[in-house]
Amino acid sequence: MKSAAHSTLRQIPRGIWVLGCVSLLMDVSSEMIHSLLPMFMVTVLGASALSVGIIEGLAESTALIVKVFSGVLSDYLGRRKLLALCGYTLGALSKPLFALAPSVGLVLGARLIDRVGKGVRGAPRDALVADIAPPELRGAAFGLRQSLDTIGAFLGPLLGVGLMLLWANDFRAVFWVAVIPGLLAVALLFVGVQEPEHQGVRRANPISRANLRRLSRDYWWVVGVGAVFTLARFSEAFLVLRAQQSGMPIAWVPLVMVAMNLVYAASAYPFGKLSDRMSHARLLALGLLMLIAADIVLAASSHWSVVLGGVALWGIHMGMTQGLLASMVADTAPADLRGTAYGFFNLMSGLTMLLASVIAGLLWDLSGAGLTFSAGAGFCVLACAVLACHPEKKS
Repeated sequence: MKSAAHSTLRQIPRGIWVLGCVSLLMDVSSEMIHSLLPMFMVTVLGASALSVGIIEGLAESTALIVKVFSGVLSDYLGRRKLLALCGYTLGALSKPLFALAPSVGLVLGARLIDRVGKGVRGAPRDALVADIAPPELRGAAFGLRQSLDTIGAFLGPLLGVGLMLLWANDFRAVFWVAVIPGLLAVALLFVGVQEPEHQGVRRANPISRANLRRLSRDYWWVVGVGAVFTLARFSEAFLVLRAQQSGMPIAWVPLVMVAMNLVYAASAYPFGKLSDRMSHARLLALGLLMLIAADIVLAASSHWSVVLGGVALWGIHMGMTQGLLASMVADTAPADLRGTAYGFFNLMSGLTMLLASVIAGLLWDLSGAGLTFSAGAGFCVLACAVLACHPEKKS
């Protein structure tokens, strides 16, 4: 079993590994900031939970909405790497703004610039993964890239904790350090990834009526499922705020994101590989059950041990579903429209992310964490109903 896993890893093309390492470096940069940002806004800048929800919702939805335009453009130009490089560069250049921010307004501006960069790079990068990976290893390739991405997502908060302890809770100094891995990510993408030659061909308008008709009902079902999943899983900033309620010192709070992303990183590749031979709908349903369990645990208590348990279940849910949804988009969309397909998928997810984060922030301010996470569990039940309405053709 172990040798088979090693054999699969060896078959995954070098470009997938490099893209994963680029994601790793950028996530170290981003999560050093994002794991501390909710506390920075609340304790230093005086923001409310609703303000945090609005800022996070606007930021994450902006990233997802921008992906529709970058995805369409990558299909039209056939230049995935160029657009991904522009997106990573924009993300790296946004990092100093967090260190300089005197108010919530500049934090919002920095978050929007950072997430526009994420939106610009996201769909072309996912389409590039699908272009490079052999079809029989597509789930494993997306799972591997997601695992490497998520390793960065737990190394970032871990580094943030260490620096906060070293520098006596100096948020701004930590934010300055985050600039370095962001610039390294841009450099690695520039020198380390070679785009497949056929992507250099200029194509017809991907969003013409004729091309949009080529996106099947199965693809639009995946889009709908992705949107409902996003509604059920609001911004992870609320995991940080829940951990803060446990009474642990501020410097240690980002460890909840370390725990979540450690579980996410460990589970994404195995579940991605499993998705190549298991019913996608069944695996998505199991992922929803994990999220329901996480919401129930997080709603029950603010004790640090309970919060860590809920966060770990949240991480398993992410590992089971995120790479799988990306793989399902690739499986149901024509190869020359993959960028566009990821774009529309993320457009719908972006709109629901904004709605979910605003609802979560409002419920938090009105009634606290218990009602917020209970509402998340309720949206999970809705997502289960959507899954049950679609008889899957492919196992």
